[in-house]
Amino acid sequence: MPSLTFVLPHWLYWSVLAVFPLVAIYLVRRQAGRADGRPNYFLAYLFLVTAGLVGMHRFYLKNAWGFLFIPVFLAIIWTNGHVRDAREGVSHTRADFESSERQVNRAKADVGRQQEGAEARLKQAEGEAAQANTGYLAAQADKAQADLYARIAAIVLGLMLLGDAILLPGLVRRARERETSPPPELAAHPMETAVPDSRAPAPNVPGIGFIDNLSRVIGEFTAYWAVLAVFAYYYEVIGRFVFNSPTNWVHESMFLMFGMQYMLAGAYAYRDETHVRVDIIYNQFSARGRAICDLITSVFFFLFTGVMVWSGWRFASDAVALRESSFTEWGIQYWPVKLTIPIGAALLLLQGVSRLVRDIRVVARKGG
Repeated sequence: MPSLTFVLPHWLYWSVLAVFPLVAIYLVRRQAGRADGRPNYFLAYLFLVTAGLVGMHRFYLKNAWGFLFIPVFLAIIWTNGHVRDAREGVSHTRADFESSERQVNRAKADVGRQQEGAEARLKQAEGEAAQANTGYLAAQADKAQADLYARIAAIVLGLMLLGDAILLPGLVRRARERETSPPPELAAHPMETAVPDSRAPAPNVPGIGFIDNLSRVIGEFTAYWAVLAVFAYYYEVIGRFVFNSPTNWVHESMFLMFGMQYMLAGAYAYRDETHVRVDIIYNQFSARGRAICDLITSVFFFLFTGVMVWSGWRFASDAVALRESSFTEWGIQYWPVKLTIPIGAALLLLQGVSRLVRDIRVVARKGG
């Protein structure tokens, strides 16, 4: 089985983070505008690329031929395990053979110096060397056989995937003909059926609507990064267990991405009140009582976010000045990651201002 040596280039990592959400948003809105609940080409090919090894594209089309992929995939897993064991066997037997060769050379030197018992030691060393060589050759043959089986299984699976890539348009058409469209209400856009914000932007207040929309746009943009984690860890699992090629860059790229997402999406979560909290007394208040409570506690919020903006900016500016990068072999730039700390804190601070204005309007409202 061939090994994977791909390492994600830095420019591609940052480009994907910038471009993928835009493409995903376009595809989601395009599909939502004409969604009928039936199989489509985009998802079919997406399943083929990401999970075709186990026939998931066939299962998506409700096609039982997908079960043919599972035994071939399991055969690859089994043969790769055998390859790993055979590789260790070759390593151990080669070490034994090289050690026995050194013993033979020492015994020959003792014979040349006519030491007592040198002939017997040479004979014994040569016998052990011959035995070690036999074991080494057997281990090499076992590894070659395991490599052959793994290669055959990989070729078979590759041909099956290539064939399905050609047949998929017809499979999708037949699957769509078998299914009927769902009720129109089920095809609504997810954002249109979401629970509305209980505190809509305050009308006639310049800038508040812009702040709310800014938090929404950035939050939805970074939300699509989570989809990238599915692809990245899928590659890691396949590379590790199918191709015997584990990576270091996948884990580092993903925990940095989620760190940036955590910072940039904080304002979006605060806008829609989706932060995790334990409400024991707060929910018992009226709308005006909750607004008064928020006004009182906003002092701590602005103190916290203000300090985070200031300290985060100092932290990020040092990283930018030094063009800081990681100490791992991937060597990704750290300064863009640290720059999201003051940016996310500033967005959270702006969203706090929006919340403050709305709370003031609720408290000042007559009959509130």
